[in-house]
Amino acid sequence: MTQAFIYDAVRSPRGKGRNDGALHEITALDLSAQVLASVNERNGLDGHEVEDIAFGCVSPVGEQGAVISRMAALKAGYADTTSAIQVNRFCGSGLEAVNIAAGKICSGEADLAIGGGIESMSRIPMGSDGLGGMADPSLVFQEYFVPQGISADLIATKYGYSRDDVDAYAVESQKRAARAWDEKRFAKSILPIRDVIGEVVLDRDELMRPETDMQSLGSLGPAFKMMGEQMPGFNDVAILKHPDVEKINHVHHAGNSSGIVDGSAAVLIGNEMAAEKYGMKPRARIVSMAAIGSEPTIMLTGPEFAAKKALERAGMTANDIDLWELNEAFAAVVLRFMDAMNVDHSVMNVNGGAIAMGHPLGATGAMILGTVLDELERSGKSTALATLCIGGGMGIATIIERVN
Repeated sequence: MTQAFIYDAVRSPRGKGRNDGALHEITALDLSAQVLASVNERNGLDGHEVEDIAFGCVSPVGEQGAVISRMAALKAGYADTTSAIQVNRFCGSGLEAVNIAAGKICSGEADLAIGGGIESMSRIPMGSDGLGGMADPSLVFQEYFVPQGISADLIATKYGYSRDDVDAYAVESQKRAARAWDEKRFAKSILPIRDVIGEVVLDRDELMRPETDMQSLGSLGPAFKMMGEQMPGFNDVAILKHPDVEKINHVHHAGNSSGIVDGSAAVLIGNEMAAEKYGMKPRARIVSMAAIGSEPTIMLTGPEFAAKKALERAGMTANDIDLWELNEAFAAVVLRFMDAMNVDHSVMNVNGGAIAMGHPLGATGAMILGTVLDELERSGKSTALATLCIGGGMGIATIIERVN
């Protein structure tokens, strides 16, 4: 099969997902279009070369609906011949979109494609697309479904992560993100977002709180305690599925969980011929991709199994990976992954993550892949694995190798 290469990765800064956030005035369509237009501008393309675009979007309704990737491509000046698709794999949507684009290259269906995502959480709130299967009691009872926050606290309890453990991880995420911005580690990929008159409205991740410390986090109450302890409540459901847990310890709150933000990202992927044809230089090779389903109650342990599947497909082990990027949905998710995979924190999310900078659901997967590619180049390292946990019990992973 044809090899797929990453030629470029660009993202917007992440704006607070509230009506006072800097990107609230920018529609999802315009935010996506600005990112897509930047891909053309940065690579000397005129709009007809990209054959297909896959974009993740977790709440594809209202102004974020109607296959927004196609509409954004047209607004960005792409040719009428550029097709597009909208993808929803919950939090893994952005990386799934990248993997779809890479698959089109590998199969020979396209020579140049884009994978990315969008989520304007200030304008289209999380859950706007409805509950789906979660509204069917028979399925909920069958699978012991609980909200993600309960799953995160279940992980912390089951694997022994204390409130201090998850808070300490969150403090470190903030420090790493602040350092990365101070050292301009994101500069290569950040696109300043402009309003209708061309003024820059945001050029830096807006959610960060570098002053965060253990004391400030210690003042926050657990976010999911009341939800879990209602009688009968979600804690009881989780314990029925995991009877080895006697009582759930609620340790997660807004300060050690991913932030709600607006954002968009795009990754340009092509075959080897695209380099010569369009005068571009490949930055990395897609080595392996994997998606898995996992147990729905604990839900957020999927990255471990997705990573193992991607490594097995590539004929690699965890020791072959230089850098790891795991979406910080909740602090316990990353702590569990590092223990399960024997990954040292020094090579995990080295520039911070969603706890500090936020998680624009449909875009995050593409964002973290671009982030770890930039870091491979900055540090001179070779291989990286990007992965995300996914609601409903799933996981996704992609391994890349830097091209020298």
